[in-house]
Amino acid sequence: MFDLIIRNANLPDGRNGIDIAIDNGKIVEVAARIEASAGEEIDATGRLVSPPFVDPHFHMDATLSLGLPRMNRSGTLLEGIALWGELRPILTREALVERALRYCDLAVSQGLLAIRSHVDTSDPRLVTAEALIEVREKVAPYIDLQLVAFPQDGYYRSPGGVDALNRALDMGLDIVGGIPHFERTMADGAASVAALCRIAADRGLPVDMHCDETDDPLSRHIETLAAETVRFGLQGRVAGSHLTSMHSMDNYYVSKLIPLMAEAQINVIPNPLINIMLQGRHDTYPKRRGMTRVRELMDAGLNVSFGHDCVMDPWYSMGSGDMLEVGHMAIHVTQMAGIDDKRKIFDALTVNSAKTMGLEGYGLEKGRNADLVILQARDPLEALRLKANRLAVIRRGKVIARSAPRIAELHLAGRPATVDGATYAPIVPGA
Repeated sequence: MFDLIIRNANLPDGRNGIDIAIDNGKIVEVAARIEASAGEEIDATGRLVSPPFVDPHFHMDATLSLGLPRMNRSGTLLEGIALWGELRPILTREALVERALRYCDLAVSQGLLAIRSHVDTSDPRLVTAEALIEVREKVAPYIDLQLVAFPQDGYYRSPGGVDALNRALDMGLDIVGGIPHFERTMADGAASVAALCRIAADRGLPVDMHCDETDDPLSRHIETLAAETVRFGLQGRVAGSHLTSMHSMDNYYVSKLIPLMAEAQINVIPNPLINIMLQGRHDTYPKRRGMTRVRELMDAGLNVSFGHDCVMDPWYSMGSGDMLEVGHMAIHVTQMAGIDDKRKIFDALTVNSAKTMGLEGYGLEKGRNADLVILQARDPLEALRLKANRLAVIRRGKVIARSAPRIAELHLAGRPATVDGATYAPIVPGA
């Protein structure tokens, strides 16, 4: 007698007609037909059951602040930074907590159950850190929330930035952040990378840096980050986020850079929605896409995961907390439209991101945490195409969110009474 059995599920690895038995918050059996009963059974009806979505790069301290204290009229990165600088002095702990919790509600409804948020430490009050630590405690039963100490105005560039970051880590933030390309000089940027990696090594913490979020092909701090990762023995514990300058680098230099990143086991986190929106703003035509070299990095064996980055904040007026929207954009901007490509994109929203965050017990195997999402799609390719509806979201074996199937009624003579868009794709052998 199990707590829950999900029947007739399709899995991301291509297995069909699978049952998943859950007991005491864990997956206890995954098989074609489980001859047992349970307190609750859910018939997936041949739909995709996935581990939950994971967002390894987000800014929860800014989310849902759109229009405060004014709108970003140009829609540019630099105006967004300036606008955040206007908002930051008037932030309150109560407002930060309220907006973050509202976003977490949205995330749960989208099957997003693990988030890594950067927390701006440039305000010496550290009200952002206080608020997000409170949120981390409140959402712990349903979201794994990691917090990055992020010196948004520059570790060295911001007055008091060094002290504030260390105090934030002392308060209990989980990860050492940085933004080397925003320092005053390339030399200061490189020095900040070395200093921050040393802090991480001394404290036994991971590193996640905004790195080379620029169109400048000479912004090469990822090279320094990879070298310092090896120097301090941080392999596998370091993430480089954005890396948009790689889009503009020449191929010869990149042929040297990617093997160095692979040696350092750098986790790569592009943010497709934001990168395609904010980069290339100084170009007329031809106009750069601004995305890092996703295909080449994947082919070199690096762990690539995708972040949402922003939802309705000073930098990005759009967003919905839907990681499938992120993957949908990634397919287009990377031109990764092949069958295997799309499966890799789906992995970058789930298993790769879980690896980046070091999540324990993640996955659909026996013994893993019973954290699952049932999608209104038959496979990962269809989930990405449709940005599929989440029919059920399960955390530790308990359903914490449900949505009705997205089905339209038709009132047309001689035509079907309903339309389910998830049934429209032809079944292609091998797809």
